[in-house]
This record gives sequence, C-alpha cells and structure tokens, in this order.
Amino acid sequence: MLSVPLPFIVGLVVALILYRNLKGVEAPGSRRYLMAFLCLYALQGMIIGLRFGYGVAPLMLVQPVTAAIMPPLAYLTFRALSSTPVARPWPHALPPLLLALGVAFAPWFVDPLLLLTFLGYGLAIWQLTRREDITEPALQKTAAVMRAARVTALLLAFFALTDALLAAFTLVYGNAYVPMAVTGMNIGAIVITGVYYLWPEREVPSAEAPVEDDRRTAPEDEAALRRIGEALEADGLYAQENLSLARLARKAGMPAREVSAVINRVTGLNVSQYVNNRRIAEACRLLEETEKPLTTVMFDCGFATKSNFNREFRRVTGNSPSQWRVAHRKA
Repeated sequence: MLSVPLPFIVGLVVALILYRNLKGVEAPGSRRYLMAFLCLYALQGMIIGLRFGYGVAPLMLVQPVTAAIMPPLAYLTFRALSSTPVARPWPHALPPLLLALGVAFAPWFVDPLLLLTFLGYGLAIWQLTRREDITEPALQKTAAVMRAARVTALLLAFFALTDALLAAFTLVYGNAYVPMAVTGMNIGAIVITGVYYLWPEREVPSAEAPVEDDRRTAPEDEAALRRIGEALEADGLYAQENLSLARLARKAGMPAREVSAVINRVTGLNVSQYVNNRRIAEACRLLEETEKPLTTVMFDCGFATKSNFNREFRRVTGNSPSQWRVAHRKA
C-alpha cells in the first residue's frame, strides 16, 4: 500500500505557511512568482519522496533542475515587493539552465552549483529584509511578509548545506542511508519553520518609551517629517487600508528608506506605528463625536482587523475603544 512521502507533506506545510503570510499581498508580478514557487515547492517534495522513498530512479535527472528553479522564483517573489523590482527576470533562468546542462554533460558540476544557487539566493533574500527594502505590502502585512522572507532565506541556506552534506555522505557510505537522511532534512525544515514562526518578534520602541540618546533633531529632519505628515493627510491617505511605505514615500516624493529613517529619528517610532498613531487619533475623534459602531470606526480609520485595531488603540491611549468612548463621549 502506497503512503504519502514525508517530503511531500513537508513541502505542502511550508508552502501553506508561506501562502498564509503572503495572502492578500499584491504587487506587480509578485502573485505569479509566488504561486509558481509554492506549486514547485510542493512538487519538489513529491519528486524527492518518490525518488528516495519508492526508488523512482529517472527522477534523479529531474530533481536538480526543479530544485534550481525554486531559489530564483523565491527571490523574484520578494524582490517584486521591494522598492526596486526586477525589470528583466530572464537572467534568473540561468541557474536551472546550467543545472540541466550539468545533469546532461557534467554530473560533478551539479552539487556545487546547487549549493551556490541556494546559498546565493538565500543571502540575497535575507539582505532584502536587512535593508528593509520590502516596501510594497500594506503596512499591516509588512511584518508577516518580512517574516516569510526570512524563513524562506533560512530554508534555502538549510537545504543548501544539508544537500552538500548528503552528497558527501553518499560518497563515503553509499545510498543505503539516503532515505533516512532525507527524512531528517525534512524534519529539520519543519523545525526551522515552526521555531521561527513561534519565536516572538523583537519589540520596537514606542512613543511611551523612546530610546534615550544625545542626538538633536536636525532642521532638515523636521522639514522632512512635515512633508511626510502632509502626504499622509492628503486625500485621507492615512485611512486607506492598503497604505504601504512605498505609496507613502511616492506621495511624499522621497525614497522609502529615507521616509522610514526620518520617522524613526524624529519620533522613535517605526512607520507602521507612526501611521497608526494618526489613525488612532481619527478613531478617537469619531468615537467621541459620532455614534458609529466600533467596527465602522475601525474600517473608516484604515484598520483591517479588530485585533490590530484594539492593540494599537491600547498602545496609544491605554484604553480599549469602548472604554475611550464611555470616558470621552460628548454630552
């Protein structure tokens, strides 16, 4: 009786986790890259499971090529969500093409090239998160997208190193223990993904607890912050649910990284907190002056979920929205 190969299950689990974190995130090209990557990730799990679990030998010619397609697709997915998307994606087809040539004519070249491909693209994705260059997602989705990018980079590095170790292992001990090693690799992938997503996010300094330092706000930073504030007010931009750092930067006529840096230097907040402070101010006004239901106020101010609305409202005011309404309702 056939059983479902563990690598296929792992592929599906990781693909579903990434899909959940990137669901609803739109940017030119990102959706098709993402769907292609997720489908290929699950398919690769099936290929590995059939090859090592059921001895389907011809798949050994396919597996390296399909594996080499995944890192470029992952990179293009996250790069499409950055302030500098890839204009010409075709050069990223070079790794799988080289792998195909290696499989056909130079098998000794396959493992080193896979190692370089996975490590190189993993490092490139990690660098996107280090530079905070992923600016296109809506602010409430940015943290989830950054986390998905980091876990993808970690998985690419993990599979690169484990594949290299597996290749060395087979040279010494042969193929007898390969299925067991593959099982261990896939359990490791599940552990990495689970631990990373369960690990608490690093706290960001808030307005109530600013970082103390001796720096003085430069006049140009104050002017830049006023410019950002005016852009945020224009056409009620702050209340748009899909507001992203990239959209705010374009409206202010400034680079996204500069917008983020100025807000942090002057206010001690990150961009999401700065925008949410303005949204909460509007929520307080609506709760005080109108009879709108809390859910309507939430949507009118640009919040997508009740949990985020309540959390940010408490961060800014120290009260829940309903408590604020009771305490500040106009007679």
